Amino acid sequence: MMKLRTVVIPVAGLGTRFLPATKTLPKEMLPVVDKPLIQYAVEEAWAAGMERIVFITGRGKKILEDHFDHSPELEETLTARGKDDLLAEARSTIPAAAGNLLYTRQNRPLGLGHAVWCGRNVVGDEPFAVILPDDLIDTGSEQPVLQQMAHEFEQRQASIVAVMPVDPEQTSKYGIVAPLARDLDTRSEATRCIQVSGLVEKPLAEAAPSNLAVIGRYILMPEIFHYLERRHQGVGGEVQLTDAIAALLERQAVYAYRFRGTRFDCGDKVGFQMANAALSLQRPQIRERLLPFLRELVSKQA
Repeated sequence: MMKLRTVVIPVAGLGTRFLPATKTLPKEMLPVVDKPLIQYAVEEAWAAGMERIVFITGRGKKILEDHFDHSPELEETLTARGKDDLLAEARSTIPAAAGNLLYTRQNRPLGLGHAVWCGRNVVGDEPFAVILPDDLIDTGSEQPVLQQMAHEFEQRQASIVAVMPVDPEQTSKYGIVAPLARDLDTRSEATRCIQVSGLVEKPLAEAAPSNLAVIGRYILMPEIFHYLERRHQGVGGEVQLTDAIAALLERQAVYAYRFRGTRFDCGDKVGFQMANAALSLQRPQIRERLLPFLRELVSKQA
């Protein structure tokens, strides 16, 4: 029985869609309500029982490391002022054991597949997970998505990608899976985790094998590094993780997991604002003031 204990989080991107805000601030540090995107990803990893978090970083990302470390000046000030609740919030980002957060660089922007490959020496010869912080997923009372997938991995001991249904005109924006059983009802609770026969990166609607799009949660067997090593250039001239998974499933079973939750694309300005609105309304003290304002704003825009 293989144990899942490591997660890779690629954070080397430039965040150009959010310029000028991301000129000096990594996009992963942009806050949704009161937590940066990267913290949501790390908390999801911890909830799934991950023992090691491997950040694939780039130039200008030092602030990410500082976020998950002690801030002596801040902690001393909060202690002196008796702000115990805020002190607990400040310390909540620090891992329980030293050495659980590891950092390695992607020194060339060659794509997501290349970023994952950069973590090979830290991951070693064992299965691992991948979280893309841009994909913020609100699961409400359900378990976080990676935790849901980790339970499936315990049973299947195989690679698993998270998927969600998308409109046909949206397939060209995603990697799309082909279910092994063509007549499978992918909407049924009984078929929440399905074996796939192939993956296609960003197909047009008429060429898409299904409407199940891969989003930023993966559990991968270590053999994936063999295919990423080839640095095959796919769509956009980049090393695509989807292409490597497609090659892997020719030798191993790969599953698609239709998660429970609402996904917000926080790599997009609209999706980012949607996430802020949705998660803000879950906070009673914020909702009390924000909801009447939003209703009034919408009525004025109508």
